[in-house]
Amino acid sequence: MIERYTRPEMGRIWSLENRYRQFLRVEIIAAEAWAELGVIPKEAARLIAEKADFSVERIEELERQTRHDVVAFTRCVAESLGDESRYFHYGLTSYDVVDTALSALLVEAAELIEAGLADLEKALGEQALRHKHTPMVGRTHGVHAEPTSLGLKFALWLAEVRRNRDRFNQAREGIRVGKLSGAVGNFAHIDPFIEEYVCQRLGLEPAPVSTQVLQRDRHAAFLGALALIGALLEKIALEIRNLQRTETRELEEPFYRGQKGSSAMPHKRNPVTCEQVCGLARLLRANAGAALENVALWHERDISHSSVERVILPDSTIAADYLLQQMSRVIIDLNVYPDQMLKNLSLTGGMVYSQRLLLELVESGMSRESAYDLVQGLAMEAWDKKVSFMELAGQEKTLLEKLGREKLEDCFNPDYYMRRVGYIYKRLGLE
Repeated sequence: MIERYTRPEMGRIWSLENRYRQFLRVEIIAAEAWAELGVIPKEAARLIAEKADFSVERIEELERQTRHDVVAFTRCVAESLGDESRYFHYGLTSYDVVDTALSALLVEAAELIEAGLADLEKALGEQALRHKHTPMVGRTHGVHAEPTSLGLKFALWLAEVRRNRDRFNQAREGIRVGKLSGAVGNFAHIDPFIEEYVCQRLGLEPAPVSTQVLQRDRHAAFLGALALIGALLEKIALEIRNLQRTETRELEEPFYRGQKGSSAMPHKRNPVTCEQVCGLARLLRANAGAALENVALWHERDISHSSVERVILPDSTIAADYLLQQMSRVIIDLNVYPDQMLKNLSLTGGMVYSQRLLLELVESGMSRESAYDLVQGLAMEAWDKKVSFMELAGQEKTLLEKLGREKLEDCFNPDYYMRRVGYIYKRLGLE
């Protein structure tokens, strides 16, 4: 567990106190529902609502004897009641309570994660607008390709955050269900009204069909959505890490006053937050895999999923919440070095403009094959001799004859590559 890293709200959701408090909430509402049907006395339901209580310490003491956490819970609560205790947990099986309470906890945790996604979307949108026309070199295969806009990186991540929000909201709705349908899900000992009543009070939907448990494809989809959020955060963090390399240094995660980078080397400013994000994203992916393993259970249920979920559900929501907070902070306080970007853009002496030069030659009447061979030959010579591609191009007679000096020089203008950035922003609603 990584609770010490998270904000108090998320840690509280997964505390044992809150877990059992949700159990008790389900039980009290179920008693009210039975009373509405006239199956148990309304006075008994009232007393249960007023008096029912527990202590985690007592539950743990009883669990050491019963080796069953829900039985320990019900016996602990019964100790706080009188004769009305015989109506507590009436007609219910353990997972009527456990799974319905778990859904309520997951929905509560999802609200914090959704807030984190909204914060990240806002931070990325602000940076995208700020750096809409900040030129930098685009890289493919790690090699300089063509000029692009730094803002487009933020815009790309912004679009993916929006997709993640859509996926996550769908997964959250998939988990917003409860079940109080008995030991094998056929309502043999419980009226369907009880399920409807309890779910309505908890803001959940009754599962259309269940066994003793809610079906675990719902939980797998939820953790899959968290894993995809982690994959995006890793994508962002990895790009910042690469652009923070000493030889590149176009972006740099924030380094705060008093922060230390190394116990041995005082000069170090390491991308430690981004490295943490990349590492913990692996945890989210691994937990999603474990959730997929939980989908197939024996017959109407076995218990193989239970122990796994006690780890992966709290850990994944806590980790996702933490990672979103950390990445939002990095994006907001990110160090950006436009001068270094321009310096790196000129490292190849203009080779990043080769495609425009190629296309202008084609426009002038040359065949594409001849134009490609001419431009590539100049580029290879520039690579091998470590000289300026732009200067070699300016001395090439064929280029001068076909394009003229003015058009040739215009081929090396980075503004050309920014001319449709506004169109992309408009499609994203960034105006």
